[in-house]
Amino acid sequence: MSDLDQRLLDAHAAHDQKALIDLYQDAAEQAKDIEAVGFYLTHAYVFALELGHPAAPQLHARLKDMNREE
Repeated sequence: MSDLDQRLLDAHAAHDQKALIDLYQDAAEQAKDIEAVGFYLTHAYVFALELGHPAAPQLHARLKDMNREE
């Protein structure tokens, strides 16, 4: 298991949504295929929406560019 995977699991266990936004964005940057990038960005976006986080519009724009959001 990678360090990032462990950090994601730890953040989920701690219900640390702020950390999850950053960690899922990091995972998207490290992903090797477009499907994984979309998966991780979608998770980051959902947590950002739930928190009203300022990253939500940027994440939404990235997902739109990937044709994964309207």
